[in-house]
Amino acid sequence: MSNRTIAAISTPQGAGGIAVIRISGSDAVDVADRIFSGSLAGARSHTVHYGYIIKDGERIDEVLVTVMLAPRTFTREDTVEISCHGGAMAVRAVLRAVIAAGAYPAEPGEFTKRAFMNGRIDLSQAEAVIDIINAKNELSRRNAIMQLGGTLSREIKAVRDELVHLSAQMQVIIDYPDEDLEDVNSGDIQKVCNRCADRVDRLIRSAEDGRIIRDGIRCAIVGKPNVGKSSILNYLAKSERAIVTDIAGTTRDVIEESVTINGIPLVLSDTAGIHETDDAVERIGVDRSMQYIDGADIVIVVTDAAVGIDDEDRVVLTATRDKKRIVLVNKTDIAEGDDELGIAVSAATGAGMDRLAEEIARLCRLSELHTENGAVITNMRHRAALQAAYDALMGACEALSAGMPTDIVSIDIAAAMDALGEITGETVRDSVVDDIFHNFCVGK
Repeated sequence: MSNRTIAAISTPQGAGGIAVIRISGSDAVDVADRIFSGSLAGARSHTVHYGYIIKDGERIDEVLVTVMLAPRTFTREDTVEISCHGGAMAVRAVLRAVIAAGAYPAEPGEFTKRAFMNGRIDLSQAEAVIDIINAKNELSRRNAIMQLGGTLSREIKAVRDELVHLSAQMQVIIDYPDEDLEDVNSGDIQKVCNRCADRVDRLIRSAEDGRIIRDGIRCAIVGKPNVGKSSILNYLAKSERAIVTDIAGTTRDVIEESVTINGIPLVLSDTAGIHETDDAVERIGVDRSMQYIDGADIVIVVTDAAVGIDDEDRVVLTATRDKKRIVLVNKTDIAEGDDELGIAVSAATGAGMDRLAEEIARLCRLSELHTENGAVITNMRHRAALQAAYDALMGACEALSAGMPTDIVSIDIAAAMDALGEITGETVRDSVVDDIFHNFCVGK
């Protein structure tokens, strides 16, 4: 990794109260001192200094300069942060002055990459930084904060350390085959492999919860034409997202909207009415509706209280019977709904809609996700590495059951250790690291 001192704007582009330019590297204090009206030489760590940024004898902006000395910084390098006014012209002028004073423009994610390379955080924690920035809901933010705090790292390290200890014991047997060594036998190896495989499998199985945390619950709103599906979407989205008329079949394509209801992240899909039709365009819409049923986490079936259940409703109910399903009896503002069929609601008045959110939370175990303190896998790279580790551990168990020699079994155990190390960065390839940090914004 380059030892050059880097700088970038660390706050979003655009007008604002303040903007922050971050400088990191062995010359960070010297670079800032060259353009600061006061003196930063010998400044104590974690102190703030008032003054002006000056370039070619001209005052560029009035600023506060924060000095943070290694190793107690994000990158574990000397770091200076210049807080200036947030206008686009002001912040760019300050950054140009910093670059002219000897700093190099930072690459995307270079500050976080340095934190990783300098051992302040591992790779999974580094990825949590971008997850915090990109969090779309409270669950996602909370899980990313836990990962940044090392929840996943500790779980991976515990499993990997157990395998490392086992591997060391096995290596003694491999190196000294003629010695009568009883430190570990095939039964002991099998127990450790099974125990580690169980822990890895629990993490793999958390990936479905992780997908919900990251992307939200996919909810398909389905039903025959003119039962109020679009009105349901508009009520939940709190906007006129879909066109609503008394004409059946207004919605011919799928309309998607991401919303958060009582802390529950939802991706709502308002689908075309499911019915028999000779219209080619409507037929395409109906086919897409059926596809969205297949891909949904929850299907919200909407029926019409004013009409009751007919053959078209029964087609929809049959098509969704094997899915997690919530049945809404809509339009209870003009007719009495049948509570035995489903939740009586009115998209026009909002009556009963709070029960919909409660039922979604119950079906997707949202209360468990809210209170979960363990690691939850939200990253597909992590899931793939865990699957590779699990497969290797299962391979070791099968080799032991087949009576294979210890040196053969050790190959699978080493593969499992390497796969787990890819998550934390201990065994990851440089190209993977570069690709991860390339997805970061400049300044982070």
